[in-house]
Amino acid sequence: MKSVSARFLELVQYDTQSDEHSDSYPSTEAQLVLAKKLAEECRAIGLEDVECNEHGYVIATLPSNTTTEAPTIGFLAHMDTSPDAAGGPVNARIIEQYDGGDIILDQESSIILSPDEFPHLQNYVKQDIIVTDGKTLLGADNKAGIAEILAAMEYFIKNPDVPHGRIRIAFTPDEEIGRGVNHFDVKKFGADFAYTIDGGEIGELESETFNAAQATFTIKGKSVHPGTSKGIMKNASIMAGEIIAAFPPTETPAHTEGREGFYHLADLQSEVGRGHITYILRDFDAEGLVRRKEFVQSVATEMNRKHGEGTVEVKVHDQYRNMSEILKDHQHIIQLAHEAMKEAGITAIMKPVRGGTDGARLSFMGLPCPNIFAGGHNFHGPYEYIPIPSMEAAVQVIINICKRGVSK
Repeated sequence: MKSVSARFLELVQYDTQSDEHSDSYPSTEAQLVLAKKLAEECRAIGLEDVECNEHGYVIATLPSNTTTEAPTIGFLAHMDTSPDAAGGPVNARIIEQYDGGDIILDQESSIILSPDEFPHLQNYVKQDIIVTDGKTLLGADNKAGIAEILAAMEYFIKNPDVPHGRIRIAFTPDEEIGRGVNHFDVKKFGADFAYTIDGGEIGELESETFNAAQATFTIKGKSVHPGTSKGIMKNASIMAGEIIAAFPPTETPAHTEGREGFYHLADLQSEVGRGHITYILRDFDAEGLVRRKEFVQSVATEMNRKHGEGTVEVKVHDQYRNMSEILKDHQHIIQLAHEAMKEAGITAIMKPVRGGTDGARLSFMGLPCPNIFAGGHNFHGPYEYIPIPSMEAAVQVIINICKRGVSK
């Protein structure tokens, strides 16, 4: 039986960054390559009804092995990695028996994973930790979740005397760009409820996410020769700066935590004649997100008052909603995961997700779907790492959920 860490180290070799500028689905061909590989792996370990469709979804079944009535439980993880960090071939390595000191990832570029900057490293002294070489992200978000789900399914196949109900698993593309379940067929998936294995540190159990929207400003400038431009030129780059300056400087990701929302400047492209700015808006309170969307519109209105009607256009669209709105009526699912963690000797950490998961959208599509830890830290960058015992713990929690589901 392949270890969860060995599975993970194989998976991170696939460069599967998603691309929000692509119109295809999935957004990158590399995700389809991995999807086909995962379908082969599902068949190889003995899963049934394995499907890899044109949208890049990999779906499979572990049939029930008990006559006891039990719900069909689903587990999901996403294949793509963040487009906002350095991708490419991942050169991962294992730091054996971490000693609690600095880990030099890239000597030449002075990329150092230090407990002075990342105090949570101290929680993993004497554990084996997987890190990057400082040049790319690692991909624990969310190839760790994939490895953990597969490891749990193989455990049941190798141990047929351990009772479990029907289990459905799915690996999805494009979660990082908010399109992960655009074509997901909840009815066909056929689970009574599910869990995304997509969280951070060991113990995380999450049933609340941000409400989320995206705002895109388009700025129409006027470009003429700078030597004869008095009273004529409208510099879109300067106007972009005015727009950015209009946002509250303390309501950014770098200045917020806990249940505080924010405006995040995600992309800026400008020259004299035209400009584009993308913000993401986040708030745990639905009315709070409405206010943020109204503020964005007011910025565009003021820019047009100042520079002329039609100079700035803003388009705002919702991305996902706070899944607590749905999961508050399905507390037994949270309790099941809580009990599974306790059985594994893990203290559940209940806190809101300062982000989103496929589970947020799936919950509103009719599949209640909280989120469980995968074990990683420092996602979306070269400082990303994951302790191997945390991955092994995630596998055990999945197993415990399935076993306990039989008695529910």
